[in-house]
Amino acid sequence: MKSLTEEWKYVAGSKFLIVIFAAPLIAALFFGLMFSKNQISESPVVIIDEDHSSYSRQLIAKINASQYMKVTNVIPSRMNPDTLLANEQAVAVIVLPAGLELNRALGKSVTIGALMDNTMPSGLTGIRTAIQEIIATENMALSMTSLAQQGMDAEAIKGIISPLTLVQRMLYNPTTSFIGTMVIGFVNIVVLMITVGAAGAIAPRLRREGRLFANGTSPAQLWIRVVPYALLSTVSLLLSYGLLKQAGGMRFEAEPHLFIIPLLLYSFALSLLAMLLGYTAKDVSKAGSRMSVLLYPSFLVTGIQLTPLALPAFFQVTAWALPMNWLNRLIRGMAFRNGSLSAYSLELGALLIIIGAATLLIGLMVMKEARASHSATEQQHADSGALRII
Repeated sequence: MKSLTEEWKYVAGSKFLIVIFAAPLIAALFFGLMFSKNQISESPVVIIDEDHSSYSRQLIAKINASQYMKVTNVIPSRMNPDTLLANEQAVAVIVLPAGLELNRALGKSVTIGALMDNTMPSGLTGIRTAIQEIIATENMALSMTSLAQQGMDAEAIKGIISPLTLVQRMLYNPTTSFIGTMVIGFVNIVVLMITVGAAGAIAPRLRREGRLFANGTSPAQLWIRVVPYALLSTVSLLLSYGLLKQAGGMRFEAEPHLFIIPLLLYSFALSLLAMLLGYTAKDVSKAGSRMSVLLYPSFLVTGIQLTPLALPAFFQVTAWALPMNWLNRLIRGMAFRNGSLSAYSLELGALLIIIGAATLLIGLMVMKEARASHSATEQQHADSGALRII
């Protein structure tokens, strides 16, 4: 307990206590407000109307009425789409060809062009679906009119044209908001950077001060020193998630008193893994440079920007050793899907395995260094005794 008390005193007098709360909360507030309206509800499109007919104007009105598109300009003659998309005032160009109304009246096929700027795919959210819906509706209306003129009733026509109907529902993130993906990922990375930097420097700092074995050679004396960092990181993450929910409208369905359990396991796993990586560092600065082993893979392969399912199997397996991989899975499961704690025994078990493995390896290194230190001390006593005899 003396080691724990000393570490709490050190934390209270260091910048960690301020930074671990201030940095994630600032990041959550900034990114939460920045991306609170990230989804483009109406993507700007430009229409080239070569037909100049009443039907083309009706079609333009329907496109503009779509919840996914907003017509910013109608060009009366053919233009190079590169020119229209160059200044990023629109993300798509829709071309209505000449003869559109006439061919429609004659029952002939007409091709409508949709040229989309895919340099920023997020700007095209919903456009493909909206265009397909409009074209499908128009095709059905034309077919029903033609068949109705032949004497068929509405139900029979519907059964012929559209025997199957698809109903879609977007679950858990219906608006495709970045708050629950990129933003929460940024907040997690900020906490990770601060926590591993502090926890990884514990052993080098104590060794530099000559106090690594001041309270005994038991590995527990060192292990218990990660408690302040793990507890403060847990509270910081929970407060940041609450701020994201309030400032950014993030979906968070799990009960906070239940979700604190996986957060505690994650924070302990992260802190112990950082201590393991930094244990043999010669000084604090070198321990900090080792933390990139946790930082960069956590950002790339744990599901912050890209689902792990899209990665090769090798990288998916590599992510198993990273605590953030399991935290992100727990967030997507418990927090976003409102899953029960018992349904995520795999993720919780993985964090416990990381804690156990890190604890075992730290213990082995502590005992090895303690034996070496004890042998060196005995040798010094023996040498000093020999000198006194001489």
